Amino acid sequence: MTSAHDIAARVAAGSSATTEVETSLAAISQRNAELNVFLYVDEEGARAAAHQVDERIARGEKLPLAGVPVALKDNLCTEGIPTTCSSKILEGWRPPYTATVVERLLAAGAIPMGKTNLDEFAMGSSTENSAFGPTLNPLDPRRVPGGSSGGSAAAIAAGMTPISLGSDTGGSIRQPAALCGVVGIKPTYGLVSRYGVIAFASSLDQVGPFAANVADAALTLEVIAGHDRMDSTSLPETSPSLVAHLKDGVAGRRVGYVKELVDGSDPDVAAAVAAAVEVLRAQGATIVEMSIPELQLGLSAYYLIAPAEASSNLARYDGVRFGLRVDGDDVAGMNEATRTAGFGAEVKRRIMLGTYALSAGYFDAYYGQALKVRTLTINAFQKAYADVDFLIGATTPSVAFPFGSKTKDPMAMYLNDVFTIPSNLAGDPAVSVPFGRGEANLPIGVQLLGPGRSEAGLLAAAQVLEDAERAR
Repeated sequence: MTSAHDIAARVAAGSSATTEVETSLAAISQRNAELNVFLYVDEEGARAAAHQVDERIARGEKLPLAGVPVALKDNLCTEGIPTTCSSKILEGWRPPYTATVVERLLAAGAIPMGKTNLDEFAMGSSTENSAFGPTLNPLDPRRVPGGSSGGSAAAIAAGMTPISLGSDTGGSIRQPAALCGVVGIKPTYGLVSRYGVIAFASSLDQVGPFAANVADAALTLEVIAGHDRMDSTSLPETSPSLVAHLKDGVAGRRVGYVKELVDGSDPDVAAAVAAAVEVLRAQGATIVEMSIPELQLGLSAYYLIAPAEASSNLARYDGVRFGLRVDGDDVAGMNEATRTAGFGAEVKRRIMLGTYALSAGYFDAYYGQALKVRTLTINAFQKAYADVDFLIGATTPSVAFPFGSKTKDPMAMYLNDVFTIPSNLAGDPAVSVPFGRGEANLPIGVQLLGPGRSEAGLLAAAQVLEDAERAR
C-alpha cells in the first residue's frame, strides 16, 4: 500500500478519499479470512468518513492524514462500534464514547477501517490468546505476528492500511513491529492520551503508532500526541514536532550500546544490532559500550506490577454493569460464572497472580519489592542518559516464532518482552525499526531507547537506520 504521506498528498490535491478506502477494503478482503487481522471491518463507516473528508478538502481544510486508512486495536473505544479486547466478556459491546486518539485521527482526516485482533485484554506476546482465534503473520502464516498488538502490526505488513494504532504495556507495539517487519513507537508515558483505552495496567499502558516507514509513524504520532484534559496522567504540553526533524541525523550524538539489551538474543539478532551500531557510527555518532545490570530485573518486576494493576482494572467485569452476564444462584455465583466463562486462561492467570501479590501478608514481599525494582530501573536509565543521548539494542530475542512453540511454557512466552519491558517501567519512549534479516529470511527489529520526550531524536536515528537498510 502507498504511504500515508503520499495518500494525504493525493487527497489534498483533489483525488477522492473514497478511492483510498476502496483500495484498503480490497486488500482487507483479499487476506483477512486467511490472516484474521480484523475482528470488525466498518465498511459503511469508512465510506461515510471518506465522503466527509472529500467535503472538508473541498472547503479548503488542511488535513495531515487526509483519506489515510487506519486500523485500530480492538481495545480503543469507538462509539457504536464493537470493542471487545478480543474477549468473550466484551463480545458485542458497543461503547457510548470514542477514545481521544481516535477522535484526533478523525480530526486529521484519517479513516478508521475497523478493529484489529489482539491478545485478550492485551495480555500476551503472540496474539494466540485472542478469544476469536489467532492472527497469522503475513510474512509467514505458520508463525506468530507478535503481541499483544499483533493485528495492528499485521495490518501494515499485509498492506491493508498504511498506519495503525496499538498499545504498549510491556512491548506490545515494539515486539509485533519487530516480528512483522514494520516500525512501531512506544511514546513517553503521558504524551498520548489514554482516555477511551480499555485498561490493562494503567501506569504502564501507552498508545502508539505502527507504519511501514519512519516518516508515516512520526506523522501519526504527531497527530495523536498532546495534552488531553480527559486523562489525568496526560503531560501538560502540545504535540512535539517530529516529521520536521527526521533528517537531523545522528552526527555528534552519543549512543549507548547496551549489553543487557542484546544478551540472550539469537546470533542473527545480535549481528543485526551490531551492524546497526556501525551504521550510526559511520553517520557521525559516538558509540559507548554500556552495561545496565538493573535491566535484568525488569521482567520480574513487570510480572508483579502489571498483573496487580490488571487484577484491579478487570474487577469491573462483574456481569452487572456491562458485557457478558452468566446467571447464578446469587450475586456471587453470577459474578463467578460470568468471569469463568468470559475470561481466557492467560487473563485468569494474570488476575490470580496480581490478586495474590496484592493480598494481605504478601503485598510488601511482592508488589512492594517490585515497585522498588521499578525505581532502580528508572534511576539506572537516568544515570545512563546523563552520559549518552539514547540507547540501542534488540527489540526481541528472535525473529517470529512458530505457532504453539511457546504456549505451554508461560515463562518462555514472557521472555519475548525482556528487552522492551524496561522502557515501560521507566515511562520512557522507544522505537523498533526493521533492520536486517534472520532465520527463514524473516525481519529483525532494532530498538532505540531514549529519555522522556526524546521522540524527535529517536525517530531521526531510526530514519538513519531505515535509509541504510533500504540502501543495502
